[in-house]
Amino acid sequence: MNSSRITGLVLALLPLVVIIAADRAVFAEQTVKVDDTLTVIHRRKSVRKYLDKPVTKEQLTVLMKAGMAAPTAADKRPWVFVAVTDRALLDSLSECSPTGKMLKQAAAAIVVCGDTRRALNSEVWVQDCSAASENILLAAEATGLGAVWIGIYPEYFKYNHVRRVLNIPMEVIPLNIISIGWPTGEEKPKEKFDPSNIHWQTW
Repeated sequence: MNSSRITGLVLALLPLVVIIAADRAVFAEQTVKVDDTLTVIHRRKSVRKYLDKPVTKEQLTVLMKAGMAAPTAADKRPWVFVAVTDRALLDSLSECSPTGKMLKQAAAAIVVCGDTRRALNSEVWVQDCSAASENILLAAEATGLGAVWIGIYPEYFKYNHVRRVLNIPMEVIPLNIISIGWPTGEEKPKEKFDPSNIHWQTW
């Protein structure tokens, strides 16, 4: 093949190479583009209305992995999570509190519990598990899911109901239920910044 034919072939293929390279660049940009942390924090909202769409085990694992990245006193990590997607169980959990009605439409829930056998002391587990809960909420927002924290501790009749439904041992205390699903888009974040709540140096 002479040089002129090679040159012609290269010139003919050049537009195709450019198109493929451009497509790959766009795909790569879409793949790695993730909202920055502050954007996710300020976009987070309580989501109680969901689409009829399942949440997978893999998606829930991403959220619980984020929960386990939370700070914890003396690195005790007292958190334990119960992930629920069973419809009958979700319906039963919805009866633990008047504020848990959205669980009847939720695709999943994560019950955040504290194992008192692993906690630094009798109350610090609440702080550790609360930090883990916030991480789960932020991870849900970051991955396109919607979630809301349903408080059940320290009201005994609420967390004991959850304990009975999920067969949780007595040494483990449910702190909250995080209701999870795909948001309808109706709920929007609220502007909560209030400079009057800030004091510099002293009160």
